[in-house]
Amino acid sequence: MDWCLDEYEKFVTRMNTPRVVIDNAVCPTATLVKVDSARKHGVLLEAIQALADLNLSINKAYFSSDGRWFMDVFHVTDHLGRKLADDRVISYIERSLGTGGSARSEVLNGFTALELTGTDRPGLLSEVFAVLSDLQCGVSDATVWTHNGRIASLAFIKDEGGSDSPIADDAQRIQCIEARLRNVLKGDDDIRSSRATVSAAATVVGVNADRRLHQMMFEDRDYERFSTGGEESCSAPSVSVQNWIERGYSVVNVQCRDRPKLLFDIVCTLTDMEYVVFHGTIDTKGDRAHQEFYIRHKDGTPISSEAERQRVIQCLQAAIERRASEGLILELCTVHRRGLLADVTRTFRENGLSVTRAEVSTRDNITVNVFYVTGSAGHPVDLKTIAGIQQRIGAGVLTVKEEPREQVCQKRPDREEATGVGLFYLGSLVKRNLFNLGLIRSCS
Repeated sequence: MDWCLDEYEKFVTRMNTPRVVIDNAVCPTATLVKVDSARKHGVLLEAIQALADLNLSINKAYFSSDGRWFMDVFHVTDHLGRKLADDRVISYIERSLGTGGSARSEVLNGFTALELTGTDRPGLLSEVFAVLSDLQCGVSDATVWTHNGRIASLAFIKDEGGSDSPIADDAQRIQCIEARLRNVLKGDDDIRSSRATVSAAATVVGVNADRRLHQMMFEDRDYERFSTGGEESCSAPSVSVQNWIERGYSVVNVQCRDRPKLLFDIVCTLTDMEYVVFHGTIDTKGDRAHQEFYIRHKDGTPISSEAERQRVIQCLQAAIERRASEGLILELCTVHRRGLLADVTRTFRENGLSVTRAEVSTRDNITVNVFYVTGSAGHPVDLKTIAGIQQRIGAGVLTVKEEPREQVCQKRPDREEATGVGLFYLGSLVKRNLFNLGLIRSCS
């Protein structure tokens, strides 16, 4: 009897293992990644996360569930817009998707995780890094997002005072770090809460950093908007949500500027809000993306109230905007030293620059930091100011990586238009599923 149970468990495991096919022959401009898997909550996000970890662009996609099974087809290119030609990349995709998620998991031995949320203000990041430097905490990896007046950061820190023990093992030191940082994050005029949490790195190993930041900002309610009486920003993404009563779905339509990891940000938010994506289509034309999702609650019901509908719209808009920080992109690459981040961000602050997003990574004693910066009150950065900062820090150390792009206004569809668009795209969804089944050979 025990033998039968073991064989049954092996059979179930084999049946639930995703089947991955990577095809470079069908489409002349993109590599097709096809995934068939058992349907479970979050399975779509796992596949998208694995592709996002490789910084691949998803130009088109369609996915659909049929009973207990889920089928995905992604049209992907590398960061230069080319088809995938590296066998190592293809092998990595097959391994990671074949195991039901990303295979990338880096253990930061001896490091301690630090999570921060609070009210954003000019110079705040400089103050945070100054406190960490003063407390002899070195930052190995960190990601910082700002949105709607709030800031969230996930960082990995290590003692630089000579101790080999993780900071998380010293309860008294943890209390000191958290108290100092909460005081900085709180500010003088903060009417909302701030949070500084130190924990063992092992508690967040395996958790995608970007997903954790989305969760932190969602918990901090950064999606709440307060009307100022003016018009909406022309850069705000267009999101509509309508119910398709006959089929029991809620149809989510998103139209916005395309960018890396856009699909991940949207599906991550829907998943963490405990919605299940049953069908979807993704289409990119030029720099514009159109994404459509047919969703239900985990209990199988669609969105049930106007308040919930508005909340979904607000949360998706926030998820798109968090990573789409405006500003000049600066890259700092140099040998790591104690207090480096505190010195660089203090220089930014002294020259009137605000950091809207940051990514910090240190490997083999070399630190690579990317900063998105704006001038005072969000104005464009004066390039003469950047030249002065480069001279102070080092022209070969700090470089301008990318100029900011102009924002394009996008008309939001009204209720009637959104409903029509949703039902129209159902036809495309059916057509694309036929392609997924091999009955249509087309790249469009």
